[in-house]
Amino acid sequence: MSSEPLPLRLPIRRADRARQVADVLRQQIHGEAFASALPSEQELATDFAVSRNTVRDALALLKDEGLIERAPKIGTHVARRKYDHGLDALLGLKETLRGHGEVRNEVRAATRITPPPAVARKLRLEPGQQAVYIERLRYLGDLPLSLDLTYLVPDIGDEVITRDLESNDVFALIEEISGGPLGSADLALEAITADGHSAATLQMPEGGALLLLERLTKLEDGRPVDLEYIRLRGDRITMRGSLTRPADRTDWRVI
Repeated sequence: MSSEPLPLRLPIRRADRARQVADVLRQQIHGEAFASALPSEQELATDFAVSRNTVRDALALLKDEGLIERAPKIGTHVARRKYDHGLDALLGLKETLRGHGEVRNEVRAATRITPPPAVARKLRLEPGQQAVYIERLRYLGDLPLSLDLTYLVPDIGDEVITRDLESNDVFALIEEISGGPLGSADLALEAITADGHSAATLQMPEGGALLLLERLTKLEDGRPVDLEYIRLRGDRITMRGSLTRPADRTDWRVI
């Protein structure tokens, strides 16, 4: 008699199945699998091997997110797509969205400040040493996409704020001023809700989804030069990257 355990089979609730369907459809929409109209409810039910009621629940989730529109006798259509923002390359927003339209910046602040101690430590500044602070609201066309708070080391930042900040990525300016390429960045990404001020600035609902990116960027020699706190609209940006599994794994085993 086999001693292998039997697979655990629990009933899957309709709400769980609806989320499963919505997750796949969401990425199909972002990947432009549908030019405009989505397949009919019956076609989707067949593709996913679920009931039409489950499909309706899944589509309701996507409609609440603003991704699709539904109307009787018209069907289901894509309302808007998100823009991809890579996680596996060190690029500015203008570089990232090249081909999607013009990225422009509303410069809200560009000045020297005494940074918080935590910022100073990350930039390896001496106690009391000033940093250059830049705040920009960044648009794709007329759509506000991100609110960027940037701290720069003073020797580079002083020169950066004399340049055209409305049209250029800070990364490109740093490379021009330093005379060499950026090397790497440490980043942390988390989901937060939009406070009233951020929501009004980004023209989105208060309490809506924001992606907060902390990114510490270094020159090729490892010197930190740029610390950013970037609020990205979660309803208009999808973060994407390619990951590889490390070859030297030694701390795992199958039990």
